[in-house]
Amino acid sequence: MNKLILASIFAASVAFGTLTSSAYSAVPCEDMLVTLNDTIKTAKLNDADTKAVYELKAKAEERCTAEDDKRSDGFVADAMKIMGK
Repeated sequence: MNKLILASIFAASVAFGTLTSSAYSAVPCEDMLVTLNDTIKTAKLNDADTKAVYELKAKAEERCTAEDDKRSDGFVADAMKIMGK
């Protein structure tokens, strides 16, 4: 339930552009990756942007697995910017 609430807050913040990359660290990287995956599903991207987003996603997953939430969150933030979120 808490993860759903955090993901909802994060999604709303992204939608309104109120979340900065430093604020991303308040949300666990696992939740950030869920939100990123959900956003990717509906994103309309060209081939170059799609490739960039998936490369950033892979880096974010790697850093999240290594318990480096701050760097993981930065990669997620960069991917979200490419998708206009």
